[in-house]
Amino acid sequence: MTDIYDPRQPEIMADPYPAFRRLRAEEPVHWSPVLRGWVLTRYRDVRAALFDPKLSADRITPFMASLPTDRREALSGLERMLTRWAVFVDPPDHTRLRGLINKAFTPRAIASLAGPIAAVVDRLIDDMLANAARHPEGEIDLIADFAYPLPATVIARILGVPEEDIFRFRDWSDDLAAFVGGAQATPDKYARPAQTDVIGALIAAEEAGRALTEDELVATAVLVLFAGHETTTNLIGNGMIALLRNHCEMAKLRARPELGESAVEEMLRYDAPAASVTRVAREDVVIASTPIAKGDRLFLMLNAANRDPEIFPDPERFDVARDGAQNLAFGYGPHYCVGAPLARLEARIAFQRLLARIGDFRLSDEARLAWSDNLVLRGCPTIPLTLTSIPSPAT
Repeated sequence: MTDIYDPRQPEIMADPYPAFRRLRAEEPVHWSPVLRGWVLTRYRDVRAALFDPKLSADRITPFMASLPTDRREALSGLERMLTRWAVFVDPPDHTRLRGLINKAFTPRAIASLAGPIAAVVDRLIDDMLANAARHPEGEIDLIADFAYPLPATVIARILGVPEEDIFRFRDWSDDLAAFVGGAQATPDKYARPAQTDVIGALIAAEEAGRALTEDELVATAVLVLFAGHETTTNLIGNGMIALLRNHCEMAKLRARPELGESAVEEMLRYDAPAASVTRVAREDVVIASTPIAKGDRLFLMLNAANRDPEIFPDPERFDVARDGAQNLAFGYGPHYCVGAPLARLEARIAFQRLLARIGDFRLSDEARLAWSDNLVLRGCPTIPLTLTSIPSPAT
């Protein structure tokens, strides 16, 4: 019998993949008393579950119903918003919401952002180089200086949020992430998001709400604000860590920038920013010969599925030239992430320009990497890099 899967353990936060290998091999549908739910780790089971209408995406309603009355009342505003997020809504309401959201994320609309994204990337690189030149050891923080402000600036422009406010809504987003992502070591994760006051400002900015109700519009705007930068921030961060730990792949990508698209897919497969999604059984079901009772929660471990050797040969190897297009980093089926093309575009441009413009750099100290305790969102809040050669910002 496999050991109990406990994501609170520091070694699992830092590197969950050895535990995922054991689970896939020995108990691919594993009951975790720590999570009070089933943990799925095989690709075929995870993908099937993502598409299964007998499994509900609405984990907010049963969770809120389980809270004491006073706590639920304190979180009533948050419940009102989250239950209207498309990611937590089942068909037919999900079908309607998704159709409306898709109109704002057409391929043409995303492609039109390439130029503005490149301009933001180059401005941030200029600032990073200037910061590194002022630092006695040439150090910068990839997350604070680049990986966070890039997607936050882009999504702020999409929503019409002033750019100077992007660091304010990072605090709001962090509070939502702790709640939605099931942070394991945040004692006030239920109280903090209830204090978030972004909703009123978004209502005031709404102009075209004819198709969505006011509540749906606000909920969707907050979802776009939240998911639109959290995913890309950690995609860039996790991808850079993978490159720094695999110097030959870094050199390969520098020498062959045409591999940018496959490199981003490999980053998504190898250590994706969305580590898992949760489903709730609508009825009794059987998964891989394991009976699941109605009301049970299932944790679909996307990052475990993306290293399944049945799908990806030599899955523990990071290879920027790999064809990893089958990865489940953005989900599968009706709830496939609508913002995936934007995240891919941002990451591709970011790595292309970073590797072209910045010379040699390294992790300042591997020991300073502190992985988030969030079950859903995987990443490091800071990634200190030392630039060993600092070109002029103008080059």
